[in-house]
Amino acid sequence: QVQLVESGGGLVQPGGSLRLSCVFSGSGLDIAAVAWYRQAPRKERELAARLISDGSTIYGDSVKGRFTISRDDDKNTVYLHMNSLRPEDTAVYYCNLVQRKSLPGGGHSFVDYWGQGTQVTVSS
Repeated sequence: QVQLVESGGGLVQPGGSLRLSCVFSGSGLDIAAVAWYRQAPRKERELAARLISDGSTIYGDSVKGRFTISRDDDKNTVYLHMNSLRPEDTAVYYCNLVQRKSLPGGGHSFVDYWGQGTQVTVSS
């Protein structure tokens, strides 16, 4: 069982920066992708950033050019660097890890793991 623990959220003024961290347990994992999602009050959860195992990244339109996702395997940690924060970035941010598992007969299955979330509030 993989566990994810986020940290780094808090209150920041508009235009400020934050770095979120997500430490994941387990060694020898075949990680297909890691990602950060966010959910604002009364809104659906949306993708902020995803880092795929081949090194490619996907960003939500509203965060492109401001957020950067990265991963440090030595520390089992995924980061979300957030710059030029806006009030509309206020949300609970969730870390997501997708594990790839080989099937006995060939092929793969994928298992999603989620952290408990960390609150980010952008306000003056």
